[in-house]
Formats: sequence, C-alpha cells, structure tokens
Amino acid sequence: MPPPIREQSTPYDSPWNFRTKLAMQLWEMCWALFCSWTPKPCNAWRLLWLRLFGASINGIPFVHQRARIAMPWNLKLGHRACLGDRTNAYSLSRIEIGEHATVAQEAYLCTGSHEIDHPSFSLCTGDIKIGAHAFIGARSFILKGVTVGEGAVVGACSVVTKSVSPWSVNAGQPCHEIRKRRHDAP
Repeated sequence: MPPPIREQSTPYDSPWNFRTKLAMQLWEMCWALFCSWTPKPCNAWRLLWLRLFGASINGIPFVHQRARIAMPWNLKLGHRACLGDRTNAYSLSRIEIGEHATVAQEAYLCTGSHEIDHPSFSLCTGDIKIGAHAFIGARSFILKGVTVGEGAVVGACSVVTKSVSPWSVNAGQPCHEIRKRRHDAP
C-alpha cells in the first residue's frame, strides 16, 4: 500500500512523512551497498532485497543491478518480467510489470508529476501498468496513469502520455499507434 501523500502548503514542503523518507533513504543505501555492484547472475540476491523492502514478486523476474527503483514497496513484478540496465522505476505510486514483459535499458517509468496550477506545485501520482508480454524500448518515457496493454510494443525513445492498446506497435513523441502486432506466431 503506497504511503499517503501529505498536502503541501508550499513547493518546498515534502509530500512524505518522516517514516517514508527514512524508508526511502534506507532502501537507497541497501541497494547501493548490497546490489548495485553485483554481477548479472546474482539476480536472486537482488530479488531478495526487493522482497525485504516490500516488492511484490511472482516467479523469477530479472532486475538489472543498475536499475533504479524509488520505492520498492510500490513495485509488482511478474514471472520473467525484466527491468533492464539503467531503467528508472520512479515508483511514487504503483508500478506493475506483467509476466514476460521487458522494460529495456534506460527506460523511465514515471508515476509522479506536479499540479502546475496549484500554488504549492504539489505532487500528484498515478499508477503505471505494463501488460504481460509487452516490450518497452530503450530510453522510452512512460508517464503516470498509463497502461501499456498486453503484448504491446513501445519503440525506443518514445514518450507515452496515453494508454497503449494490447498487441499494438507504437512509437513517437508523443507516442502513437503505428500498426497492430500479430500474436498468433509460435
């Protein structure tokens, strides 16, 4: 369960309570000390640390040692899901990555933004869901509130501002559907 976001009176107020800020600092320290330097075959060790910090993990996903995860307690990974090299899961709200889905290197999953018309510029969040068998290309940027449908492909360097339909191929800035994807192949 994500921690509640506190009301911000000014742009300089933190939306997080002391306990959440402490947990975030402890997580960053543990990931740096125990996981970020480990070789790829030490995936089980990294998954252990994610579980210890509340990540929901089904089966055996792969998390690259240089992946960045803001709040692991907001992360759900399916069997054979993959967070690639230098991906950034900015999980201020829930991020769910379905089974066999891949988030390629340096992609950014951003669940947070700011209320630009509010005087305090307060934090606003929204969940991100990556469906089973989906593929997020390198350096893509996925915004809060987006669902990438099952089997969908998002091309490299795309900016995804709206949900993507299942079994489609999408690319661009902003991202748009290019065509449907076959999913009956062996």
